[in-house]
Amino acid sequence: MLSKVVTRPATPEDVPLISALHDRVFGPGRFARTAYRVREQKGPETEISAFCRLAMDGDQLVAAIRMSEISIGGNKGAALLGPLVVASEYAGQGFGRTLIREALETARTGDIKIVVLVGDEPYYGRFGFKRVAPGTITFPGPVNPARILAIELEDGALQRFTGLVSGR
Repeated sequence: MLSKVVTRPATPEDVPLISALHDRVFGPGRFARTAYRVREQKGPETEISAFCRLAMDGDQLVAAIRMSEISIGGNKGAALLGPLVVASEYAGQGFGRTLIREALETARTGDIKIVVLVGDEPYYGRFGFKRVAPGTITFPGPVNPARILAIELEDGALQRFTGLVSGR
């Protein structure tokens, strides 16, 4: 019997499942990614924000998205989206898109003014993410400036959120 995939907020108890899926899809090189470095500044890997979401097929994790509150240039009210991970056997079925939409909607109802990520504009552009001007938002560690994307959840937020991204 096939289970119906459901989405829900992630909890600290889900971290082992999420970590296992990250390991399976991204491998050990994932820890070198800048998003991981920023999240490490926040504390233990077990931290789950109110914006993190996942998709489950029964007891199997299908997809997960992390979103962590950050500061940009010392200003609070920003979030870092990523990583987004989808199990290969579920890829291309819309689960990643659903989780992005749900995470952004949760951020809109919270106190988040802007969401940033490091990713591909052709994929994330459909959600409203746009490339930021080089040097406007910077990350600790190497990042291709053309891959820094942001979406304003409050008009004019990009003008107020400039500088270094920090997990603190």
